[in-house]
Amino acid sequence: MSDRTGPTDGPTHETPDADNSSDDHPVLGSGSTSTDAAESEPRAKKGFFRRHLALTSLAVILVLLAGAAGGYVWWLNNQLTNVPRVDADIKTPPEKEGSKEKSYPLNILLLGADHGDVGQSVAEDLEDGKWTPFEHRSDTIMLVHIPADRNTVQLVSIPRDTWTKIDGYPSDDHHAKINAAFAYGGPSLAVNTVQDLTGITIDHLAIIDWVGFKDLTTALGGVRVYVPQTFYDESQRTTWEQGWQTLEGERALQYVRTRYGLDDGDFDRIHRQQNFMRSTMSELLSKGTTRDFVKFGKVVTAITSNLTVDDSWDNEEIRNLAWSLRDLGTGDVQFVTAPLGRYDTTPEGESIVRLAPKKSEALFRAVKNDDIESYLTKYPRAELPGKTSIN
Repeated sequence: MSDRTGPTDGPTHETPDADNSSDDHPVLGSGSTSTDAAESEPRAKKGFFRRHLALTSLAVILVLLAGAAGGYVWWLNNQLTNVPRVDADIKTPPEKEGSKEKSYPLNILLLGADHGDVGQSVAEDLEDGKWTPFEHRSDTIMLVHIPADRNTVQLVSIPRDTWTKIDGYPSDDHHAKINAAFAYGGPSLAVNTVQDLTGITIDHLAIIDWVGFKDLTTALGGVRVYVPQTFYDESQRTTWEQGWQTLEGERALQYVRTRYGLDDGDFDRIHRQQNFMRSTMSELLSKGTTRDFVKFGKVVTAITSNLTVDDSWDNEEIRNLAWSLRDLGTGDVQFVTAPLGRYDTTPEGESIVRLAPKKSEALFRAVKNDDIESYLTKYPRAELPGKTSIN
């Protein structure tokens, strides 16, 4: 999701948590000193889990596929067949070659693509095999890890302003904000950049064009969220009043795009997006979408008509994944955000985020080891607060 400011936004007034320890990291620190939280605190209980736009869109399809029957199955399969596939330079590691996907862990990169309300979709742009630099942006970046046993799912949001190396990027040292990877080089460069940053191999890519996000919220009849305090977003020239609100269409887009007026800028916007998607999933599940054919059709059409996946991901694999995840509950899914080290400014005046090297390395290692619980126990503030606490 984008507020259309792009990879070269000016400085924002954001305040990171106090931090005492530091070290250098060739990727996370980008050659400069970043800071890690020196203190950790015991995790008292499981909290609310984070959700992001791209995750929810894919999750909706998986939930519907797993719960569908009869004519729904035929119709859903036809909808999946119409989803565009693109080359994302996905390479199967040697240890996974010749194996069925259901037998090994999966890492899926989810991107929310935005080109304003004009221009080509991602699939249309790539029809001729060439990418148009900077026509599309991806300010929603999420890595989804699904262990081989399919009993849990871990999701890691990566802030769009994360400063990192991007191969071939037209700057003196090939460094830029991570959202510039997709904007400049498209799906393949986005996949390779996230792999380099995290050390995690990407198995599949899913991209959502967010122009269709309005259709999804309308198909649901709106999504209910709570605004703890009134504030003004000067960028979108809109006031958010305290209290419960039901949002759909353009107003829903404004909610998840809001960054100005929030205390912690883009990190608070990530919280807003996750909070909105938590409410969206609740709306989907509570209203029995799979039993309401009209709503079912509207929701699936809104998603699949704006979805693009990598060309190695076929319908059978998507259906198998959906079936394998059919018993997952909210308590089986952990949502976190790559940890902030410090805010910084480049010599050119760009406001950037430097991830905390030690904490980020611990997070990515925990994801790869299927042990996110140990990370959340040590760093409980990584979890999203309650639904009435997020402005």
